[in-house]
Amino acid sequence: MKTKPKTTSAKAPRAKPVEVWKLRLYVAGQTSKSLAAFANLKRFCADHLEGRYRIEVIDLVETPQLAKNDQILAIPTLVRELPAPVRRIIGDLSNTERVLVGLDLVPAPRTSARSSKPL
Repeated sequence: MKTKPKTTSAKAPRAKPVEVWKLRLYVAGQTSKSLAAFANLKRFCADHLEGRYRIEVIDLVETPQLAKNDQILAIPTLVRELPAPVRRIIGDLSNTERVLVGLDLVPAPRTSARSSKPL
């Protein structure tokens, strides 16, 4: 019985799966801070996570019991569920650098240690 020779084909490298960011924004009604947080979050995602994010907005005026799940103590609060670990940012998300650091997209800036020069 003859066997067919095995042919090897170059397989295209598999594309790395796209990491989807799951973000949950807790707000309280249509306040100016809530609206600003949502607008800033949409702008941030468009600029830094294009096509790789999902935003869920939870209005605690309508469903206050949901605040307990993520231990929400202040609003607006952004919770990054994925990728792990969970991260939280409180405020209207207007400080882009703070949001980038808070979501762990860039490392926190180092603070200079006290100088050990003798007086």
